[in-house]
Amino acid sequence: MKALKFKLYAHKRNRYLKRSINAAGVIYNHAIALHKRYYRIWGQHLGCAKLQKHKVRPIRRFPPVGQAHLAKLRKRNLFWQLVGSQAVQDICQRIEKGYQRFFKDHKKGARPPNFKKVKKYKSLTLKQAGYKLLGGNRLKIGKRVYQFWNSRPIEGIVKTLTIKRTPLGELFVSVVVENIEEPTIKAETSRIAGFDFGLKTFLTC
Repeated sequence: MKALKFKLYAHKRNRYLKRSINAAGVIYNHAIALHKRYYRIWGQHLGCAKLQKHKVRPIRRFPPVGQAHLAKLRKRNLFWQLVGSQAVQDICQRIEKGYQRFFKDHKKGARPPNFKKVKKYKSLTLKQAGYKLLGGNRLKIGKRVYQFWNSRPIEGIVKTLTIKRTPLGELFVSVVVENIEEPTIKAETSRIAGFDFGLKTFLTC
């Protein structure tokens, strides 16, 4: 696996990608709120599978954490629909990894995942859907085509594509590819062969 990073051309259509990253930040904060509320009510960690299902049993003293699937929330919220289902899954997995690091290293000062400012949310990861490499320096994300500074060839199987936003508002794409290595051909034989060569000098000063 290797990651290739390219800078997108500055263009007014880039605002759609920035809005998608903002929407990802809103979903991230919503998921963090669910984690905190679930722990406050049940005293347990809300795992990635439960978070994606978004189904938590209610009790009398507390209102339900939620009975709808995250996909249903996306259907009702046009802003959330800027983020594909696989990207939402990646957000859940990011949070889960953050909590696992916290459980492992909290004695060393590790902190649990927390809310982030939406405007400062940095990235959005697409897995096997939502994008298409068109060749050259052209890339289709959603329904729009973008151009990037193609500084190196993209070879291998594309596993993920991440859209990253810098504090200055610049956009980059990071493409993770799995290399396909050509099998090495070994010459094998069971026959014994002799080679004769001439040597005029050896270790002479």
